[in-house]
This record gives sequence, C-alpha cells and structure tokens, in this order.
Amino acid sequence: MNVAQFKSYVASVLTILVLVTVAHSQSTVQQSAHATPQSNVALLTTLPEADTIVYLSPQKILNEAAPKMMPAADLAKLRADFADIKRNVGIDPSTVDSLVLAIRFHKPSADLSFVPPDVLSVISGDFSAEALVTMAGALLQDKSRTEAYNSKTITIVKIDALEEEAKDNPMLKSFSELGVVAINGNTFALGNVNYLKAAIDAAAGNGRVNPATVNSLLRNPNALVSAAGSPLAAFVKSFGMLGTETTPRESHCDSRFGDFYAAITMDAVNINFRGAMNADNPDTARIINGMVSGLIQPLIGSFPEEDARKILQAVRMQTKESEVVWEADVPHQTVASFIQEQMKPKAAPPASSAPAPVKPKPAPKRRTRRKPTK
Repeated sequence: MNVAQFKSYVASVLTILVLVTVAHSQSTVQQSAHATPQSNVALLTTLPEADTIVYLSPQKILNEAAPKMMPAADLAKLRADFADIKRNVGIDPSTVDSLVLAIRFHKPSADLSFVPPDVLSVISGDFSAEALVTMAGALLQDKSRTEAYNSKTITIVKIDALEEEAKDNPMLKSFSELGVVAINGNTFALGNVNYLKAAIDAAAGNGRVNPATVNSLLRNPNALVSAAGSPLAAFVKSFGMLGTETTPRESHCDSRFGDFYAAITMDAVNINFRGAMNADNPDTARIINGMVSGLIQPLIGSFPEEDARKILQAVRMQTKESEVVWEADVPHQTVASFIQEQMKPKAAPPASSAPAPVKPKPAPKRRTRRKPTK
C-alpha cells in the first residue's frame, strides 16, 4: 500500500466517522448516563480475538489531561470548537467514553502469501449507535450497501482506489471495503468487514479476546491510554509457524516472550508512564534489562531538547520475575513543554543564496613581433 492508497483509506475512514457524527445530529435518541469503568471493562472483554489492543479514555484525556497539558488560550479554543460542533452537528465530543483499536493477524493463505492484518475500531458513548449507523447509510446512499449478519446490519463502503489496486495486489483486498455496525445501544464498530462479523460474534459470546490480554490492558483501569499485545504470537501466526489457513501445524513456540503492556496515567503532580515486557524467564529478563539500561544513557545525550532529556532521565527499569518493568514520573510542566515545543511550526531553512556567477576570463591576446624593416 503506497502513500496515496493509505491516504485514500484513511480518508474513507474519516468520511464514515463524519457521516456517523452528522447522522447523530438528526437523531432524537439520547441516553442519560456516561459509561462507568465497569461498563468499559465489559466492552473490552466482549471484543473479538486480537493480537494487539489499544484503549483510550477520551473523557479523561479531554477533561483531566488537556487542562494541564495545554496553554489556557489553546484550551479555550478547543472548548469553543467543541461548542461549535455541538451547536452545528449535534454531538459533544466529550460524550465518547471509550475508543478501542484492535489488530488481528492471520495465518498465511494456502499459496503461502502473507495475509494482511484486520483492523477494528470500537467506539462507545452517550449516543444511539443504531440511529447513527442507520443515518450514515442513508447519507451515503448509492455509495454504500448493507449486508445482514446474524441479527445485525453492516453498512459497507467500497474504497475505489484500493479495490482497483487489489486486482493486482491481493494484499490490499481486505482494505478495499470498510464497514460500520452497531454492536449494542451505545457502541458501534468500524473496520474490515470480516473483523466486524467477528465483533458481532464476540458480542454474542463467541470467539472473544484472550482474557490475559484484557487483564494486562487493565493493570491500571484509570489509565488515559493503555496498550497490550503479543507480537511474538502475531509473528508465529503470520509467518506459517502454526501452518496455513488450510493446513494447520502443531505449535512448537509456547513462549510468551514479547507480550507487552504500556500505559499513561496522571496524578496531581506527574504524568506517569508504565510498561512491562515478558522475557520468558528471569535470566533473560535480567540480560535484557542490563542491555537496555546501558543503551539509555548514551541515548539521552543524543536529544537536543532539554525536556526530552528530562523525560528519558526519569525512566527507571528493573526486573520482576520474568518481566522487564519500566516506569517514569514526569512533572506536568515538563511534558506540556515538550508537547508544545513539538507542536510549534518548524522554521523553514534559510534559502541558500546562489553563488555569484564567475565571469569567464578573456582569452590572452597573442602578441606578434613586428618584422624589422630593412
């Protein structure tokens, strides 16, 4: 997938999200309460099988982190923008309670071709998911079609640019159509059609995500952002170590090496970064910890930004049984200063002045001797 194709895919995703949002302004169905932490747990446990999950709490980010990370003027502008969205479109962005991104890898196909992963986004909040999806389909009209699956209706949009490319590149086939479906009253999902069907099955109790992944993701249920996954398991599956889609193979790799967890939380003083990686056994954990700890110190000096160096200097690493654990507590002001510095527009490099043209030297004149007169 080249850059233009990727941009087309992202644009299609954003189009559906915008249409879903616009549809909400035409819906009169409203719910009165935001999701509780317990309902967020329920959302995660009913996800389909996934190799990596990223969970965001938009309300915590907008209402707790943003006021401490953003300058007052920028925060006031953000709130004004939200007020405009609510007035003009009919939905308040802060009513989105949970946003989950899930990635699922596949075994190779029968001809040993790599099968690209499926991607799914699940959004839950104070809205009527069924009304949003129905109205989005009505607004898309002939640009979409519907497909019934179990008791749900999936609205599907073709991505023309990728559909054409998929004829010559089968790896793009799973990205040539994008679907959206209401999972329950206040939750809808957006992603590859096959993964949406898996999400519908999971909501009904079939083919759900591994509870160990959810438990890792929820080490701190108050995180602003958290992620968990099993990259080694994804690699083993994608590159045929478990066989192909048609010919399974017995697994000889049961290690949890590489399983990871990462999260960002905050308290009254600091932004708290936490992470852990399974190293399979205590010896390997100590080896990795020593190696990475030795690399951090020279890495710190390579950053020109003082705030970046402060953040790296705050990182503490240690081993806990078979895990390498790291953490950092960084003052709000340091993180805010670093973010604001990165958001500043970069100054354009000074235009190089063209060197003055060099005038060609005139050819030397040949002197001729005059013949002496007799």
